[in-house]
Amino acid sequence: MAINKHEMPDSETPRLDELEKGPWPSFVTEMREAAGKKPAARDLMRQLEKSYGEKVGHWKHGGIVGVKGYGGGVIGRYSDSPEEFPGVREFHTLRVNQPSGWFYTSKALRQLCDVWDKHGSGLTNFHGSTGDVILLGAPTGNLQACFDDLSDIGFDLGGSGGDLRTPSACVGPARCEFANFDTLDACQKVTMAFQDELHRPQWPYKFKVKISGCPNDCVAAQARADFSLIGTWRDTLRIDQEAVKAYAAQGMDIRGEVCDHCPTRALSWDDAQKQLNLVAEDCVRCMHCINKMPRAIRPGVQKGATVLIGGKATILRSAFLSWVLVPFIKVEPPYTELLDLLRRITDWWADNAKSRERIGELIYRVGMRTFLDGVGLPAVPQMVKEPRANPYIFWRSEEVK
Repeated sequence: MAINKHEMPDSETPRLDELEKGPWPSFVTEMREAAGKKPAARDLMRQLEKSYGEKVGHWKHGGIVGVKGYGGGVIGRYSDSPEEFPGVREFHTLRVNQPSGWFYTSKALRQLCDVWDKHGSGLTNFHGSTGDVILLGAPTGNLQACFDDLSDIGFDLGGSGGDLRTPSACVGPARCEFANFDTLDACQKVTMAFQDELHRPQWPYKFKVKISGCPNDCVAAQARADFSLIGTWRDTLRIDQEAVKAYAAQGMDIRGEVCDHCPTRALSWDDAQKQLNLVAEDCVRCMHCINKMPRAIRPGVQKGATVLIGGKATILRSAFLSWVLVPFIKVEPPYTELLDLLRRITDWWADNAKSRERIGELIYRVGMRTFLDGVGLPAVPQMVKEPRANPYIFWRSEEVK
């Protein structure tokens, strides 16, 4: 909306006011509530109003901030108009490591908010794209005291910069009957095993680990993580034919809604026998049939996970969906095989990557064969990224029988 600077309305933020109109909840409402208590939140709104009017962001980076012993977890942010907006002169962000699966007690949430009300703007983001609790806006002088108080109530900082970003996992067996391993425990063990890499940046760039309990991939690991762990099963689907008949009797078009959407046509419907048939070797475990008929179809009993590598958003070389690295791995305490593999991968990447080069980009640059040799993995057909057009796998003559 056009604002006449000589006839400003009573509100300090007429453009932001527009975002509170309509049927949907607005972040502006929450910011306005915080602004009634905190000058930082009020000046944040005023600066954002200016940015909307000028179509220019008014944040700048100009220094390294943090807490003792840590190189990551705090992102420095400064206003480029500190005289006009003194409340956001220093408006640093803290990333707080979330519990596995984002499960909190109400007591823990109250304690977290009390700490933030004491030291910061009171504005939060539950949660950031990596998974952390995002505490938005603290002055430099409050960072150490805020971290100390967070530590006292059992919270730690997450990752930022060239380090392991905070691992995250779906709710797994806590709420989902289709989880193929304990995602919550696996995420916690990875986090604890890589504490140094999480808190003290020492890598060429960021490295993300995301863990999903089944191929529904509720944390979008395949698209967003350098190292994805996605639950699967080694044997075949379990089909309860009586339950299948019950779905058919209730009017479900099993051929149209289930079989015709199976990507490999591994399922077929025998209308005469009222039976669902499976060609087990053609099943790619996409979960569509399970999602449509959860009372009739379940994952197999030999459960584990598939490891994928290389997912990321657009940075240097387009966006990558991760691809299969290890088709099946058991994911059970003490997670020795999983942690050893992750350590070998990150060590090879740290030794070979250019600055700001994610592992998927490095593999693309040097080739999958070089990567597999470096981390000590044999090549298997499931690693083929694109059938008949794959530039990664080259078979040595002595390996072909």
